[in-house]
Amino acid sequence: MFFADEPVLRVTAPIIEAQLLESRLLNLVHFQTLIASKAVRCVLAAGQRRLVDFGMRRAHGAEAALYAARAAWIAGFDATATVEAGRRFGIPLSGTMAHSFIQAHALEIEALRNFAHVRPGATTLLIDTYDTERAAHGVVALARELAAQGGQRRIQAVRIDSGDLAASSRAVRDILDAGGCSGVRIVLSGGLDEYRIAELLAAGAQADAFGVGTSLDISEDAPSLDMVYKLEEYAGLARRKRSTGKATWPGRKQVWRIRDAAGRLAGDRVALEDERPGGKALLQEVMRNGRRLGETPALTALREHCRQELAALPAQLRALAPDGSYPVDISSRIRELAVSLDARD
Repeated sequence: MFFADEPVLRVTAPIIEAQLLESRLLNLVHFQTLIASKAVRCVLAAGQRRLVDFGMRRAHGAEAALYAARAAWIAGFDATATVEAGRRFGIPLSGTMAHSFIQAHALEIEALRNFAHVRPGATTLLIDTYDTERAAHGVVALARELAAQGGQRRIQAVRIDSGDLAASSRAVRDILDAGGCSGVRIVLSGGLDEYRIAELLAAGAQADAFGVGTSLDISEDAPSLDMVYKLEEYAGLARRKRSTGKATWPGRKQVWRIRDAAGRLAGDRVALEDERPGGKALLQEVMRNGRRLGETPALTALREHCRQELAALPAQLRALAPDGSYPVDISSRIRELAVSLDARD
């Protein structure tokens, strides 16, 4: 977690080398930070329900889709429908079937049956191509059929992707329960974001999981962050940009994080590199002379770290509309250094 006015990453290098890094480094850090932030908000809205990344088709290119899946999984999503992200990063894969598969059959029930029969284990069926409630009754009949045949094939979930999701999910839940399919879960998708998820749950939607696509992979309501890469020291002397509205704090800096007695985040202090204001130093050296120091953490470790940090946020900052701000203090030495630099010109 980081907050306004805090350095996220520091590069110390000959100026030409540092500048060669700028665009690609910002591209990677900015995009995945953006997507992880959006994903975390979906995690907060969904509570303990599963979340699946469905966004590849709306992502701005194949690389964006891959890194969106990675960032979302670190942030707490449970799976992705982007198969290459599963191969490359080991992220769990999850998906259903296409409407075109249903439409390619003369009868919807035949499409559901054929799809279930080519799946060796549990499967999720899409039921909103024509009439959602009629398809739910078909799922009940098919579940009984599969049970009578024995074997590993079973229906683990149904997905609803359109219409009044809250009302449809309640009706489908009643149909499944009445038909002895109380173990079949319901997945909702279709234009979802954190606000829509919260609205659906408040309206009593019967959902065990959500698929989030467009709003995640393009971070629709906040498509960029004001993240910059600036020179703060050169030739041993502090530097500072003073442009109106874009001024920066000078000098090599460190971020120190304070926690309260319960381990919750209580405030940060941005200080010069040689200051020791107390707390935990967040910026850690990971590369020297172009080589990594130590092993790259596994994605599972990054995901767990994110989970712990999210849990440590004050409760008012875990709301979709945060009530209050997080204190970030700029040390007096940084402020004095800025004044002294300004006085030189």
